[in-house]
Amino acid sequence: MIEKLKEIAKSVKREVKVWKFILKDQRTPMVSKFLLALAILYALMPFDLIPDFIPILGYLDDILLIGLLVFLALKFIPKEVVEESRIRAKYEF
Repeated sequence: MIEKLKEIAKSVKREVKVWKFILKDQRTPMVSKFLLALAILYALMPFDLIPDFIPILGYLDDILLIGLLVFLALKFIPKEVVEESRIRAKYEF
């Protein structure tokens, strides 16, 4: 169980690093940069649409909203930018 959690944490860290590289790439469209930045800012905000102390729903809104923003952002980004960013994140991790 602990190993599984460590693996999930490692993959989340890697994805955040991928997003960082995507944000820095000049080929990334501005709409994608805006959506990714919004997802990161929402994740770091001290308040939520639905407070986290409400069981299940508190974290569900975070997962859904951040996931939707990242999904939409990745739709606009050229595939080669995402692939290059994943490779860079893999070797810098």
